[in-house]
Amino acid sequence: RDARLSSARRSRLNLFVARAAQSPHTWQHMTMRLSAATRSLSSILAASLARDARAFSAVPILRARAANRSRPLASTRSGGARSVSDFTTSELKRLLSERGIDFRDCLEKSELVERLQSALRGDQPSDSSALAALGEGERSVVQLFQRVSPSVAFIQTSTVRAAGPLSLRGEVVPQGSGSGFVWDDEGHVVTNYHVIRNAADADVTLLDGSNKIVRKAELRGVDPDKDVAVLRVRDVPKKTLRPVTVGASKNLRVGASVFAVGNPFGLDHTLTQGIVSAVGREVQGVAGRPIKGCVQTDAAINPGNSGGPLLDAKGRLVGVNTAIYSPSGASAGIGFAIPVDTVRRIVNQLIRYGRMLRPSMGISVADDQMTRGLADRLGKPLEGVLVMEAPPNTPGGEAGLVGCMRKGGQLYLGDLITEVSWSRRESNL
Repeated sequence: RDARLSSARRSRLNLFVARAAQSPHTWQHMTMRLSAATRSLSSILAASLARDARAFSAVPILRARAANRSRPLASTRSGGARSVSDFTTSELKRLLSERGIDFRDCLEKSELVERLQSALRGDQPSDSSALAALGEGERSVVQLFQRVSPSVAFIQTSTVRAAGPLSLRGEVVPQGSGSGFVWDDEGHVVTNYHVIRNAADADVTLLDGSNKIVRKAELRGVDPDKDVAVLRVRDVPKKTLRPVTVGASKNLRVGASVFAVGNPFGLDHTLTQGIVSAVGREVQGVAGRPIKGCVQTDAAINPGNSGGPLLDAKGRLVGVNTAIYSPSGASAGIGFAIPVDTVRRIVNQLIRYGRMLRPSMGISVADDQMTRGLADRLGKPLEGVLVMEAPPNTPGGEAGLVGCMRKGGQLYLGDLITEVSWSRRESNL
């Protein structure tokens, strides 16, 4: 505004300020000599300074939260802004929480008031300043957890059992707990099959800011061979569904940093850190079949971590925690995760079809030991895969494959598969 004044008025204003600084008692006398425009400017500046002073010494009137945003919190009877001591204990705690100030050590209201006044003066560090005080490596880990924790689910299962030996009434009892993670914005949650096996009901807990949302889950599909299951939760706000970022496991290298987020022993949203100890491990699945290509890690994985995500340093999903090797049942630094490249293929089919669709010939074949024994008895090599059974209602049987047969105590060998190609063959093997 000073730039808009004429040079004469600017000179008078500068002279006025200089004299007022030397002798404050001349303020009123000098004001009478200014023109009306200059007095108006002085009034505006004085009012602005007064408002700034009030804003610094008192907490501004706050608006109520979403339930009653249109109604401001009560003000003082004089109509001015409320001082810090006028707020209730719950309001003080809310104000401190909104500013990221820890108040758990405050036992009295006066301590809360002092903590808030200190925060208004800038003496108390906020979350942002506390984060800036960390090292670069620590800061990246904290930011990773803040980013991925809303994607992690806490799963609690229950089952139904008889209320008594002679009772026909069933009662719902807790069965166990595990972890999972949000796969997409349609409410699909991925976990381990053994987490929900034999469960009658499952509750999924998700984070919504500082609140928790609990929903009943419905089973979408399972693959026991790979220990993968897909649940679905409904009636969850879109903003709460934070799908995990899916990475790739084929590029993992031993020594790379990984992070496990889960609910060990029911302690929800726990972060542990480690490295990739080995790749390509084979783990026995709950269905009795081996799961190949698993990732071994020394990140602490305990009961309750099953089904949770294993993440790389950028927070991308690289595996699903599924098993540990431990004589005691707790973490011994040897954990295993199903590679995400396998999980992606399975989950997409379970979501689309509700089950796994695997190509199969429907035939049974002899193992290598049996084939070598038959070759020794025949006195000539059997180089290939010997078909033992080929039922007529299977793809192999419909293609013309013939299995081994016994007639009159004699064993008649079936077809021997010596080559597989995508070209069409006009004759049997």
